Amino acid sequence: MPKYTIGIDFGTESARAVLVDVRTGQVAATATAAYAHGVIDRILPGQTTRLPPDWALQHPGDWLEALEQVLRSVGRGISADDIVGLGIDFTSCTVLPTTGDGTPLCLLSDFRAEPHAWPKLWKNHAAQSYADRFNAARSHPGGEFLAFYGGKTSSEWTWAKGWHVLAEAPRVREAMKRWIEGGDWIVWQLTGTETRSACQAGYKAHWQKDAGYPDRAFLQHLDPALPQLLDRLGPPHPVAQSAGGLQASWATRTGLRAGTPVAVAVIDAHAALPAVGVAGPGQLVAIMGTSTVHLLVDPRRHVIPGISGVVADGILPGMFGYEAGQASVGDIFQWFVRTLTPERVGTGDAAFDALEKQAGRLEAGEAGVLALDWWNGARTPLVDAELSGVLIGLTVTTEIHEIYRALLESTAFGTRRVIETFTTGGVPIREVIACGGLAERNALLLQLTADIIGQDVLASPVPHASAVGAAIYAAAAAGVGSGGYADLRDAIAKMGGTDRTVYHPRPAAHRTYDTLYHEYLDAAKYFGEGGSAVMKRLRRHRGATVPPPS
Repeated sequence: MPKYTIGIDFGTESARAVLVDVRTGQVAATATAAYAHGVIDRILPGQTTRLPPDWALQHPGDWLEALEQVLRSVGRGISADDIVGLGIDFTSCTVLPTTGDGTPLCLLSDFRAEPHAWPKLWKNHAAQSYADRFNAARSHPGGEFLAFYGGKTSSEWTWAKGWHVLAEAPRVREAMKRWIEGGDWIVWQLTGTETRSACQAGYKAHWQKDAGYPDRAFLQHLDPALPQLLDRLGPPHPVAQSAGGLQASWATRTGLRAGTPVAVAVIDAHAALPAVGVAGPGQLVAIMGTSTVHLLVDPRRHVIPGISGVVADGILPGMFGYEAGQASVGDIFQWFVRTLTPERVGTGDAAFDALEKQAGRLEAGEAGVLALDWWNGARTPLVDAELSGVLIGLTVTTEIHEIYRALLESTAFGTRRVIETFTTGGVPIREVIACGGLAERNALLLQLTADIIGQDVLASPVPHASAVGAAIYAAAAAGVGSGGYADLRDAIAKMGGTDRTVYHPRPAAHRTYDTLYHEYLDAAKYFGEGGSAVMKRLRRHRGATVPPPS
């Protein structure tokens, strides 16, 4: 009888589970469950007060309901004895305050109306001022660790979000005993044991294998309260290892076997790397979805300005894992179709199909429109959540599909800048592999990316790559004795996908895009690197209350 592992991918709007054959890596079943409350960015459940701009929260009850639903679904018809491991991946940094036993504060009646008591989703950017203060102190003794994170922390990550809580929510500060990533919290619920992941701790809480978390004295220099967060974190555990066995209560809820090994959690994007068969250096994996995360591994640790982080064993044991990214990709296209595309073009999927066909008929540069891809702030290399999107070159004759193409091109320009950031920093890239929802659905984007970066883009057909990767980590965590593998590389060799669809760069288009790329860099320099602070000035007006006329 075949043996299986289950990978559960907790995304921005829903959770997805896949049942994966341990021998072949084939997906035998899938299930998806949407979060009942979705992204909470306007009003807390049961409340009436509008949240400030840049907040994005979630409901932990949604995670548990979705988890039970998808586990029951994918395990249906399979003997519980044939499911040998569970793996969890989760959006990150999605972090929440809990009591000492793991109860989220937001589920307690005293804290339901307190925004800081709720899980802060990865794209919560309300802590930018705290990230700025953190970064301003990087030259202070003890701040050297920031060099391994491109020289900056982000408003999306553990320290800025946690500092925001400590400074502005004293009741939460006093009540919270643990400050924990969503993925680690799910593992805690399943196993009954708090087990922190070296993946989340490394990339989002600035934990380094040879130095630990940031120095207490450095944190004390920033704010006497900030070292309290160190006491609310926990020691990280390596990925691809077991965090414990499935609790009997969850076995009853899901029909799975009590004691089934549960792997240490990983970040959702990072889980995709083993899913597409990458187990060595030189291969950049672009996980293209709401945002794009760029990952690769290398045997050496380089200090590279502007990247998101480099962490020993953060993705593959024995290698340094590098992360960079773009905060806005698929969500730009969704926004455009939802907000600006006229009904004559279509709605939903039909609008995307029509726009892709029309935009695909254009030649490179034909529309004379250029965009900056900062609709949700900028990651690599600027790391600034207060930047915003730009369209340049619009006229009264500009067509809707021409703007759409410029938005696609802008994300490809952003990927080229990420690649150049890595190669300039000393990390070679010989292949670019794309996966994720956009890579599965948007062939024009992949072709434009190949044209703009000037090298092949290899699209992986692995469906639900992050969830499949989580299942591969689970197979390694289960071990040979339970029907899994001795280590992660063995699991990747058997379960990772190696099929590719190749998009070759078109020489004429690449020549034109070389010129346009430098225009993109000029615009980025002006709007994001000191030419003008207009974006940040406008941001201060957003959501402000306008006084009535006297």
